[in-house]
Amino acid sequence: MPFGLFSKVRTATFSIAGLAVVWAAAASTVGCSHPQPAAVSAQARVPTVVRSKAAFSRGDRRSARRGRAQELQLLPSPSGNLLDNDLDEADRPQMNNGLCPPEMASIDDRYCIDRYEASLVEILPNGDERPWSPFEAIDHNTVTARLPNVRAVSVQGSIPQAYLSEVQAKAACTRSGKRLCKAPEWKRACMGPSHTTYPYGSHVEAGKCNDHGRAPVPVIFGIEANHPRTYSAHMNDPQLNRLSGTVATTGSHAGCTNDYGVYDMVGNVHEWVDDPEGTFLGGYYLDTHQLGDGCNYRTPGHDIYYHDYSTGFRCCADVAQ
Repeated sequence: MPFGLFSKVRTATFSIAGLAVVWAAAASTVGCSHPQPAAVSAQARVPTVVRSKAAFSRGDRRSARRGRAQELQLLPSPSGNLLDNDLDEADRPQMNNGLCPPEMASIDDRYCIDRYEASLVEILPNGDERPWSPFEAIDHNTVTARLPNVRAVSVQGSIPQAYLSEVQAKAACTRSGKRLCKAPEWKRACMGPSHTTYPYGSHVEAGKCNDHGRAPVPVIFGIEANHPRTYSAHMNDPQLNRLSGTVATTGSHAGCTNDYGVYDMVGNVHEWVDDPEGTFLGGYYLDTHQLGDGCNYRTPGHDIYYHDYSTGFRCCADVAQ
């Protein structure tokens, strides 16, 4: 994890009592995330597994879209540009041509997005599924090259998955017949039909989203862990998101939504988007301002294989034909 910007904030004078707050700002400036779950027991609520039947094939649609590109109704994006202009021609969603599965919200009938941040279930060799711990990295302590076969589910009331990379998030979406969201799609869904900075409005409102949590590393590992050389060694420790006052269950902040019916797009955990350069959006439970406000929060430049306790995701999909 890059700590190049750490020195810019390290010179600040602060008390022991204010350490967690200052470190949260420092970590955000560095472009790293640090998430935690709200008071969670060892049996943190895990998603009720319902296998989605909405497997959205894209191959045939891509060629059809190229022939109809000029006929598509262009949809203004929150930035004032056209959403279609922000996407590759073959990826441009179509207008009013289908429905979304129940766990996903329809964004103007053009594409679907998970209502809640993703959890994972593991697909066993016999086809059965079991919940994957939201506190464990997928590649944690893996002895062989074989990684767990996991897929994404979107369920209210569960601890969202963190500790995973963009590559792993994309694979988990694909196994559920979905895909990782493009950045313009994610941002439009976050801003809602009214194109506001926060899902709920134009100005920040304390407590609407999970954006004022505890800094878990110094709490669990002590003040000495605040040094960047030691801090990075703890970034994927399962204890971090088990600490109360960190990650919240999906949908528990009822006001952190908009008229599209998507939840927790600001705060809670960072959310990876489909970007070969590595980008996650939305901030997390310690910060939704340092790298942009609310839906404009953007952390770029991480390797697509990077993960820590703050990096989560949700999936998108094309509307059904």
